[in-house]
Amino acid sequence: MTALAHHPHPVTRAVADAREQLTSVAETPVWSMNADDTTTTLHDLAALAAQVAELQARLLTHAARVDLPGNTGATSTATWHAATTRTTKTQAHRTMRLADGLEQHQATRTALADGRLHVEQAEAILRALADLPDDLDPAIAAQAEQRLLDYAREFDAKHLKILGRRILEVTSPETADAHEAALLDKEERQAAAATRLTIWDDGHGKTHGRFTLDTLTGAMLKKHLFALAAPRHQASKGPVGERKPTPQRLGQAFVELIQRYPNKRLPKAGGLNATVVVMMTLDTLEGRLQAAHLDTGQRLSPGAARRLACEAGVLPAVLDGNSHVLDLGRKQRFASEAQRIAKTIEAAGCEIDGCDWPPGMTHTHHQTRWTDGGNTNLRDLISLCPHHHARAHDPRYHLDQLPTGKYTFHRRT
Repeated sequence: MTALAHHPHPVTRAVADAREQLTSVAETPVWSMNADDTTTTLHDLAALAAQVAELQARLLTHAARVDLPGNTGATSTATWHAATTRTTKTQAHRTMRLADGLEQHQATRTALADGRLHVEQAEAILRALADLPDDLDPAIAAQAEQRLLDYAREFDAKHLKILGRRILEVTSPETADAHEAALLDKEERQAAAATRLTIWDDGHGKTHGRFTLDTLTGAMLKKHLFALAAPRHQASKGPVGERKPTPQRLGQAFVELIQRYPNKRLPKAGGLNATVVVMMTLDTLEGRLQAAHLDTGQRLSPGAARRLACEAGVLPAVLDGNSHVLDLGRKQRFASEAQRIAKTIEAAGCEIDGCDWPPGMTHTHHQTRWTDGGNTNLRDLISLCPHHHARAHDPRYHLDQLPTGKYTFHRRT
């Protein structure tokens, strides 16, 4: 055996002893523990977890210093740590950020090592200190750290985060406003760049989504949804039930917000308001069992189609029923709303073979240019996406109709 095995490092020995002690009580029942002992033990466990986190962070810093990741070719200490301990990379990187922060802020490291801080509190403090101006007087930064550590005796991580944003109002009032303005501007720019929305249909009657919004827009959305989900509003629909809006009720409010939004206030796409067209036969409208379908391709039950026939923002197109005059000849250059709706139903999107652009994003194109004597009649119009519409006006290409009814381009020779 090596000398190291005979004389383990004090930290190694302490960790082994702690594990041994905890293992010895792993099967000990706690049912007989009284309230005071239970409370005290939970507090001690929280302190112990903080001490373990500090030691782990210190060891990770040491691992980086002696380049242990290099032994396995790992790209970073966090990646090496994730692989060797079967920790997720997300958690490993979070632990490494804590280690880097504690390396720079000794007072916070000491408080965590003493068990006077929880890990979340330490992370909140380190985040606030990292956001301080780079050119801030080190003495003021040290005062800010100490003040946040004092606050940690009374406040949890969530409140420490709020206090951390305004800490300069206490330690350096003359720079606080400029710092907060710069911090908010940075966050708003990052939020604008991070704004995302993904939405997909699972093919089983449900649509799923995920989004990221800036704080202002998120607050506006919450206001709208909570107003629609409020007990007083819900009382008009039946029993109030629980008083606080649940995720289900907020989801129902989101549905109501979308379905009842005035379609006349929406911007036009393809010459029409962003209107969902529900296509159904006269039999479906009269209460029979045929399914209806949307212009976007999804199918609806007959009951849902009849209900939506009266909703704002949804246009019922009853096939084989009465309709507007769709042929305008030479009296009008641009297609009417009725014609655009008819093309939406007929074409279901861009009419170029192989193109999958949806109907709400297409343009209406004259097969024979209006300036060349073409008519604005339904049979003379084609629905094209913006890309193919531009190509249709490119003199280098000729538009031909296929036997399937679709169209294709050929380069002129």
